[in-house]
Amino acid sequence: MQWSLCLVLCGLLAGTQADPGALLRLGMDIMNHEVQTAMEESHILEKMAAEASNPQTGGKAIKGLSNMKVKDVLEPVITLNFVPGVGIFQCVSTGMTITGKSFTGGNMEINVVLNITATDRILQDEETGTPVFRSEGCEVILVNVKTNLPNNKAINKFVDSTLRKVLPGLMCPAIDAVLVYVNKKWTNLTDPMPVDRMGTVKYALTSPPATTASHIQVDFSPVVQLQEGQLIPLATNGSSPEFPEGSAKDSQLLLSDTFLTAELALLQKSLEVNLKDKRVRKLSQTTRTLAGFIPQVAKSYHKPKPLLIKVKINKPPKVTMKAGKSLMHLHGSLEMFAARRHGKHPKSLFRLETHIGLEIHYSVHENRLQMATSLDSLLSLSRESSSIGDFQETALTGFITDYLQKAYIPVVNDVLHVGLPLPDLLAIDYNLSELDVVEDALVLSLKME
Repeated sequence: MQWSLCLVLCGLLAGTQADPGALLRLGMDIMNHEVQTAMEESHILEKMAAEASNPQTGGKAIKGLSNMKVKDVLEPVITLNFVPGVGIFQCVSTGMTITGKSFTGGNMEINVVLNITATDRILQDEETGTPVFRSEGCEVILVNVKTNLPNNKAINKFVDSTLRKVLPGLMCPAIDAVLVYVNKKWTNLTDPMPVDRMGTVKYALTSPPATTASHIQVDFSPVVQLQEGQLIPLATNGSSPEFPEGSAKDSQLLLSDTFLTAELALLQKSLEVNLKDKRVRKLSQTTRTLAGFIPQVAKSYHKPKPLLIKVKINKPPKVTMKAGKSLMHLHGSLEMFAARRHGKHPKSLFRLETHIGLEIHYSVHENRLQMATSLDSLLSLSRESSSIGDFQETALTGFITDYLQKAYIPVVNDVLHVGLPLPDLLAIDYNLSELDVVEDALVLSLKME
């Protein structure tokens, strides 16, 4: 009975796990850059050498050696390799000179070239939910040793003992210190990021990062939330997003169409506007212009009256993607009013149900995803109500299409100008990315300077 209950509960819990709406693939180009930058910015080897040379730091005394100094630290050469299911194997090649007074009473100088190796396991921090590296199994491997001391068994034993005591305590903390710098660049990843004043987007991890032979992959289940607190769920289309074939070694960010749809839902209210005093080609926005398409208007309005057009979006915008092309679908209504004098409310002439298809053109500016649209097509137009009698709405197709392009699309693009936030991690410069629309997703190929 207990076993059956466990199976049921496990099944329910598994079913509640959100599908990833965004995928991040980190190749060796970015990881090399981040570790190398951390090593350079931290100056950790030089700091460790200075600390080892300072008798006030409380380091352990080494029998037979006094006045020890560590100097002339060589610039490290870092080699990384992915370890499937674990993280990264790191090898740091460097060298240095160790000086002091030996047990013989003379000045000692040891020139050593060495490799520091460790496995950097990537995990998910239980408290913050962000990825984090932890080093394991640090070893110091001697590559070459030269000394000014006589070459005999006792001296060689002393040199070997000295290096075994000095180097691990000096070098292995350097690996940990470098990872501290790298881990700091993950810390803002799961913070909510604003989308104008409409809401926030948070890149929450779906599961701990996974490592393959060619990359580290981080799957996100983004949390999209309105300013009032309401969560906007990501729609499920029956399949999880996947990177295009043939790009396994590249660093890439994939944003699914369902994720972009959820983000645009934050802006739905901003897309509802009242339009007036606009001209389409040389046609002014008056009842006289409208009468050219609907003769009944001329019977009701002998003198031209200004028109007011109210655009309402009835459903959240929806993003669809096919290879090379992305559309934003706006389902809503377009209601036409005639202005009246003496402060009276405008009179509704008719209301049309519309389905507008806007082609989306993507770019990145200041590390935010930018969208600009152009009218692709007026996919449907149907009359919902009319105070001027029956008319064929198809007669308005050309006028409405031109009007949307002239008056409404600029409004949409102004709203979209706020940009959508991208994952904040590892100081990645998304402005350098190459963007590609694939089936059901937008892929950003990440580049390094």
